[in-house]
Amino acid sequence: MNEQAKKARDIITSYKGRPLRIMEVCGTHTHEIFRIGLRKLLPDNVELISGPGCPVCVTPVGFIDEAIWLALEKGCVITTFGDLIRVPGTEMPLAGARAKGAQVRPVYSPLDAVEMARQNPDEQIVFLAVGFETTTPSACLAAETAKKEGLKNFSLLTANKTMPNAYAALEGSADAFLYPGHVNAITGTAICEELKAKGVSGVVAGFTASELLTALAVILKNAESGEPFFVNCYPRVVKPEGNPSAQKLIAKVMEPCDTEWRGLGVIPMSGMRLKTEYADFDARKKYSMPEIKGRPNPACRCGDVLQGKCKPCDCKVFGKVCTPEHPVGACMVSDEGACAAYYQYGGV
Repeated sequence: MNEQAKKARDIITSYKGRPLRIMEVCGTHTHEIFRIGLRKLLPDNVELISGPGCPVCVTPVGFIDEAIWLALEKGCVITTFGDLIRVPGTEMPLAGARAKGAQVRPVYSPLDAVEMARQNPDEQIVFLAVGFETTTPSACLAAETAKKEGLKNFSLLTANKTMPNAYAALEGSADAFLYPGHVNAITGTAICEELKAKGVSGVVAGFTASELLTALAVILKNAESGEPFFVNCYPRVVKPEGNPSAQKLIAKVMEPCDTEWRGLGVIPMSGMRLKTEYADFDARKKYSMPEIKGRPNPACRCGDVLQGKCKPCDCKVFGKVCTPEHPVGACMVSDEGACAAYYQYGGV
């Protein structure tokens, strides 16, 4: 352990200030904090809670139902990141639709789906575009590439989301946010400064043990003043201006819209949809999709977990009916899900 990490550890273990609830927004942070045993260092008056930072977890049930409709009713080939295949819809996951004959294929990136469309001109390829600011640029690049090449058999089913308005929706849920470094690498730090001006505290954190120790120590140190604060603890990657090229691409292809978050409901202007110029690549428009409302399993408390209202182990089905092998909710499916982290590492 280097000198900076030792100093951060001492600050954390010796903290005797007011009780604090810190929300690690990013699912990767949640898993890494468990993996390195960081929770065990925290004094009793500091609580870490998980938030809506897992893109698969916040994707609503209705989106899965939409994808299944495209696969079973329209005969589309559904391409997606692997985690989404096992997320429960109202009646079944995409894996269940595949068992009924639907074509559901995992890919590593949206451009893989574009290549599949090139190679299979007689099949209609739909990519399930989910994620935050980190993955939205790649979905935009796929739409831009398909448009330039005039591909008629490629489209996106979008559920892309942005974090700023989600933070507003979570107001009062935590005393400070552990902001996801990869998101801020795209967006920059202006939103964090704006939140500070509104009384919301937080730090941008990296992903190594030393970086997470430092970020938590900075929160505890600044909390002593009682004043709102923001600190960028990941300056080697996160710049104030973010990534202008990625921002420009997103602005060219997509526009903000209201969207539903699992557990948080509809958050105004927190989603991204394809602009009119790219309507030919919008699966909802291309296939005249009817309105599809999903129904989550009432036994699942993923929504409460994502809002920091409860811990996964507070859910009655956690670790019993709901396991990684037989997930009831999305938070147990994803590699970034809080329930999966608590199950894997025995969190309480």
